[in-house]
Amino acid sequence: MTQRLLFVCLGNICRSPAAEGIFVHLLKSSEHNGDYLVESAGTGAWHVGNDPDSRMRSAAAQRGIHLPSKARQITKADLLKFDRILTMDQDNFDQVCRMAKQSNFDQKSMALIEPITMYCSKFSATSVPDPYYGGESGFEDVLDLLEDACKGLLAFLSDRNHS
Repeated sequence: MTQRLLFVCLGNICRSPAAEGIFVHLLKSSEHNGDYLVESAGTGAWHVGNDPDSRMRSAAAQRGIHLPSKARQITKADLLKFDRILTMDQDNFDQVCRMAKQSNFDQKSMALIEPITMYCSKFSATSVPDPYYGGESGFEDVLDLLEDACKGLLAFLSDRNHS
């Protein structure tokens, strides 16, 4: 059964496309490559249609990770399309939860909304910081955190699918 995952940040140009790219990169070296549909979105619409931030693309490329997605805004339909919506910070989490409450969808048919950091094992972060206004090291830090979280998420989902 295909797992459908949506990674969500604010503008969908830094953190969530990086999480999407990292997760897809991890899938390529696992036996679960075809078991997942992976996308990303933002809570805001400022960057719809744009490529991920060039600094994030560059930092990810240095790790062999490709970020091909175009920015889009999360929709209420995503609450039904995806099994899990993984948010980057508390504000993203709150906004997606608010959207879920405002929809008239049956709770059981909606995606599970979770902070991505709950799957970290090396880091004890409660959110993925937005590197947009910071320096180059911020992008590296975000990639480190997301690699940890995505490895933990993939391990968790793989264990669930095999039990």
